[in-house]
Amino acid sequence: MATPDQGTTRRLGAYRRLVPYLREQRALIAGWLVFLAISSTATLALPAAARFMIDRGFGQTDPAQLNAGFIGLFGVAVIMAIAGASRYFCVTLLGERVAANLRSRLYAHLLTLDQAFFERTRSGELVSRLAADTELVQTVVGSTLSLSLRSVVMLVGSTTMLVITSPRLAGLTALVIPAVILPIVILGRRVERLSRQSQDRIADSAAIASESLNAIHTVQAYTREPRERDRYTQAVQLALATARKRIGTTALLTALVILLSFGAITLVLWAGAHQVIAGQMNAGVLAQFVLYAVVAAGSVGGLTEVWGELLRCAGALGRIAELLDTDSEIRSVDGAQPLSRPVRGALRFEHVEFRYPSRPDHAAIHDLSLTIEPGETVALVGPSGAGKTTLFQLLQRFHDPQAGRITLDGRDLRNVQLPELRGCYALVPQDPVLFGASAADNIRFGRLEADDAMVEAAARAAECHEFLSALPERYETYLGERGVRLSGGQQQRVAIARALLRDAPILLLDEATSSLDAQSERLVQQALDRLMANRTTLVIAHRLATVQKADRIVVLDAGRIVAQGSHAELMREGGLYAELARLQFAA
Repeated sequence: MATPDQGTTRRLGAYRRLVPYLREQRALIAGWLVFLAISSTATLALPAAARFMIDRGFGQTDPAQLNAGFIGLFGVAVIMAIAGASRYFCVTLLGERVAANLRSRLYAHLLTLDQAFFERTRSGELVSRLAADTELVQTVVGSTLSLSLRSVVMLVGSTTMLVITSPRLAGLTALVIPAVILPIVILGRRVERLSRQSQDRIADSAAIASESLNAIHTVQAYTREPRERDRYTQAVQLALATARKRIGTTALLTALVILLSFGAITLVLWAGAHQVIAGQMNAGVLAQFVLYAVVAAGSVGGLTEVWGELLRCAGALGRIAELLDTDSEIRSVDGAQPLSRPVRGALRFEHVEFRYPSRPDHAAIHDLSLTIEPGETVALVGPSGAGKTTLFQLLQRFHDPQAGRITLDGRDLRNVQLPELRGCYALVPQDPVLFGASAADNIRFGRLEADDAMVEAAARAAECHEFLSALPERYETYLGERGVRLSGGQQQRVAIARALLRDAPILLLDEATSSLDAQSERLVQQALDRLMANRTTLVIAHRLATVQKADRIVVLDAGRIVAQGSHAELMREGGLYAELARLQFAA
C-alpha cells in the first residue's frame, strides 16, 4: 500500500504527461523563463536598493546620491513592469496552447475507442473531462505553474540573500522553518484527497445534466422536471460540500503559513532592532534583511496557496491520462491488405458466438451461420432481443465475436482496415441521428466531398427536397441539436438521403421507413428499391409487410436462426414467422 507521500509523488508525477505538449512550445517556454529570470532578479534587487538609500541617502546630506538612489529604484520598477508583462503574455499563451492541444488529442482519442468503452462510461463524464479537467490544466499551466516556479525562484534567491546579508539573523530564521513546513505537509495531504473528490463530484453532476438534457423530450413528457432538477441539485450540493471542505482546509493552511511566516519575521526584526540599538548592525542592513525575509515569507505563502491547485491539476491529468491510455479492443491490424475492387458484398457468418461485455452471461448471438450472396436482399425479422441489431454491429466491427468469424468477399473482417470496412456500408438506423448543423451538412455527412447538386439529388430521391426547400434558408437551414426542428418522419428521410448519397456497396436498413406516413413510405420505398438494385442489402423490419419482396427472410429468436426462406415459404411452414405475420396482418 502506498504511503501518503508516495501517493502525492505519484499524483505530481502526472505532470510528466504534459512534457510532449510543452516541447511543442519551446519558444514560449524560453521567453517565459527569460522574463521570469529578469523580473525575479529585479525584485531581489529592491531590498539592496532600499539599503543603499537608507545608508547613503538618508544618512547623508548629498541630494545627488539620494536622487541617484530613487532613480535606480524607479529603473528597477520599470524593468519589473516590462518583464512581468512579458512573462504573463508568454505563460498565459502557453497555457492556452497546451490545453487546446491536449483537448484536441483527447477528443480524437475518444473517437477511436470501441463501443464497449462507451457502454460502460457515461458521456456526461467524458464531456466533463474534456471541459473541466482540461480547463484546470490550462489554468495551472498558464498561471499556477508560473506562480509556483516564481515562488521557488524567489524563495531560493531571497534565502541566499538572507544568508549573505546577515548569517546570524538567517540562522535565527532557520529555527522557525520547521514550524512553517509542518502545516504544509499535514494539511496538504487532506487538500490532495479533497481535490480529487471535488473533481469527481463535478463530473457526476455533469453526467446527470447531460443525461437529462439528451432525454429532454422524455423528461418533459413524463413531467419529471422536478425529479431531474432535484437529482442535479443534490449532485451540485454534494460537489459544493466537498469543495467547501477543500477550500476551508486550504484557507486554514494559508492562514497558518502567513501567521507563522510573519511571526518569524517579527521575531527576527525584534532581534535585529536590538542589534542596531547596540551598534552591532546598520539600519540599512536590517531593512534589507527584513525585506528579503518578507519576500521569502511571501514565496512560502504563495506556494501554499497554489499547492492545492497543483494537486487538483495532477488529479485532472491523471484522469485524462487514464482515458488516453485506454486502448480500443477493436482496431485495424497492421499490414492489412485492401479489399479487392469493386467490392462485391458477399457476407458470411460462420458459427458466430457473441456476448456483450456488459452481459457476459447471456449469448446475444449463438452458433449462427448465414451466407448472403452479392446483390441479395435479406430481411432479418424476429421479436425484440432476437439479435438483429447485434448482427449489424458485428458487421461493422463495433464488436468482435468471441467465436467463429464473419467474412466480406471471403476476407475475415478482422483482417480489413476499419475505415475501409465501414466505408462499405450505408446505414439508416431506426432512430435517425442528425447533428446540430445545416440540412446540407447532415446529408453530406454520407460523403463529405459531395457537391450541392449531389446533395439535392439524394434529397429528391429520399423525398425530402420539398420540405427542405420550404425552410427559411433552404438546405442551409440549421436543423437544431439532434434535428429537433424537423418531425420524426422528416428526420428519417434526411437520414435516408445521407445513405443514398453514400452510395455504398452494402446497405444496412434498420426499420428505415418506420417513422414515415403511408404516402412517404411508398415514395421512399421506391427510392430504396432503386438503390438496392445490384447491392447487398440487409433489412431489419418489425412490420412484415415491408419485407415480403425480400429475396430471403431470416427469422431470428434468442440469437439463433430458427427459419429462413421467402414469405410464402415461411407462411407455409408455420412457426414463429407465421405467428408474427398472423398477429400483424390480423391487426
